[in-house]
Amino acid sequence: MTMTHDGYMRLAIEAARSVPRRPFGTVIVRPAGGECVAVGANRCNENPILHGEIDAINRCAAAHPGIDWSELCLYTTAEHCAMCLSAVAWAGIPIVFYGTSIPDLRDMGWNQIDLRAEEVARRTPFRAIRVVGGILESECNALFEAAMSA
Repeated sequence: MTMTHDGYMRLAIEAARSVPRRPFGTVIVRPAGGECVAVGANRCNENPILHGEIDAINRCAAAHPGIDWSELCLYTTAEHCAMCLSAVAWAGIPIVFYGTSIPDLRDMGWNQIDLRAEEVARRTPFRAIRVVGGILESECNALFEAAMSA
């Protein structure tokens, strides 16, 4: 059964709740069959580059060797940093969805590189990546606001 964008984002929100102080959760899905192929969460306490997207991509590669990345899409609770969207590009995932934007994160006090995911996608000439923001934005914003006040 194929879920809606909201349903997939709710899975990313659940992953984010596993790290309430850094609620960056990610799911990678195969929309054609509605299958969630990987879940990731921010694990920067273990390794500074283990953002949710990197964690999910690593888990997907380990669990599904030879997967066709072009058939997948990725949902995450916050807009992708330059590192994470670059990893998405190298993996070959053609479409990504996020909840909270980088400007909103910065307004809440989160340290963020001021480079939007759409610009990184636009400046990646070897891969077409569609970036869609604002999926369950208020629910995702609430995760980050709660983490900042904890």
